[in-house]
Amino acid sequence: MAVTTPHNIYLVGPRASGKTSLGRLLAERLERPFLDLDEVFRELRGETIAALVEREGWERFREIERDILAETAKTPGRVVATGGGAVLLPENRKVLARGVAVYLQADPERLAERLLADFKPDQRPSLTGLELAEEIKATLAEREPLYLAAAHVSLPEAPLEELVERVVQALSML
Repeated sequence: MAVTTPHNIYLVGPRASGKTSLGRLLAERLERPFLDLDEVFRELRGETIAALVEREGWERFREIERDILAETAKTPGRVVATGGGAVLLPENRKVLARGVAVYLQADPERLAERLLADFKPDQRPSLTGLELAEEIKATLAEREPLYLAAAHVSLPEAPLEELVERVVQALSML
């Protein structure tokens, strides 16, 4: 089944929801380039997100993330894994609306398990200073309405191959 949308496909959702893992598989399936915006940040800046946040704060990171997303949006036909907080800025939500945004829903307890199993403080610095489980609940409470509003497609947790099939099917109906 061919997916002919020229638009970028943006994967949105909280940290550790599987955006990068799904993005790589989906890009391969659709024969599209894949970009992870956090990786693009590290390549462009030559530093970790944690280093920038410690030095200049989350607001500055969000500005840089906004610029990277805007630049990425200039080239259609990609699968793009966004950062978990990309939906926070209205200008980012406008970019997402011009593509196809896919929200990866995830249970807070599963997110905590994944983050603890693959602990990367340089890539995933604390957002709130709270204990991990509390931070996940707090950020989801703030961001889930934004994820849902931005999403053209919402996917509950499932095995990656099943998620790929669901996205391909949803794209064929858009």
